[in-house]
Amino acid sequence: MAFLKRHLQGAHLPITKLFFLVVLANASLYAQQDAQYTQYMYNTVSVNPGYAGSRGHLSIAALHRSQWIGLDGAPTTQTFNIHSPVGYRGVGLGLSVVNDKIGPTSETNFDIDFSYTLYTSTEGRLSFGLKASGHLLDVRFSELNQFAPDISLQTDIDNRFSPNFGAGVYYHNEHFYAGLSVPRFLQTSHFDGSLLATAKERMNFYFITGYVWDLSPLVKFKPTLLTKMVQGAPLQVDVSANFMLNDKFIVGAAYRWDAAVSGMVGFNISEGFLIGMAYDREVTELGSAAFNDGSFEVILRYDFIKTKGQMKSPRFF
Repeated sequence: MAFLKRHLQGAHLPITKLFFLVVLANASLYAQQDAQYTQYMYNTVSVNPGYAGSRGHLSIAALHRSQWIGLDGAPTTQTFNIHSPVGYRGVGLGLSVVNDKIGPTSETNFDIDFSYTLYTSTEGRLSFGLKASGHLLDVRFSELNQFAPDISLQTDIDNRFSPNFGAGVYYHNEHFYAGLSVPRFLQTSHFDGSLLATAKERMNFYFITGYVWDLSPLVKFKPTLLTKMVQGAPLQVDVSANFMLNDKFIVGAAYRWDAAVSGMVGFNISEGFLIGMAYDREVTELGSAAFNDGSFEVILRYDFIKTKGQMKSPRFF
């Protein structure tokens, strides 16, 4: 992203310049990355189909992310997912929708997730997941002010569809979890026939893990790690540390390696209803107040918990 950082330094960019800088940066890297999240620990099913049904009950979540607030044409992302175990044979099913916008481009992914879980011990569960997805792309070139018009950028791209599939494995017990996944295996060229033909969607490899320590009857501590790797782009490493107080309040911080620092808060409104918020600040040149006011994220999650016998404390992952 050094190309993008250099060109963003020193001025507030309009939507057209932001779009071309981002796309050209992707073109020079020969890669396009999936949407990123600070609260990835609450949104695992979006990147790993093995997570589907792992919460043991029907779970619904919705997330909104506004990145680089105040920068014209900056990215915004919305996700919705629903997943649940099905029957008593270890099967989980899920549905995810991710809408990602930047400048005049809009991308929507529709994912169907299937998982199968094996019991490795009294508490251990190992899940194998498959993801089938469809991708819709809109690019409104007509909204751009082209100083040197390119004939290949005269016709808008309207709902261009491309199918894909992915897979993942996910293990968890009462305190530990880890997962490895590739949400999309197929490489897709989004700008065939133009000077942007090298802007391709490549495989994104995800590794996620975390552990929950009971520091006291009222305090839980959870460090987490997310690593994302895609050919032609820098390795992304996110580390976070969250504390849960009295099974109600969550407070924590995160660091995205060489990119951003974040603060996070959450609240369990009821046994199954979580609201979480995060704020990011870039540690690069883009983090200057002259460019943007940071990034904001909010997530709502509701679990339809059927309590039998003694009530259990809220799941922390």
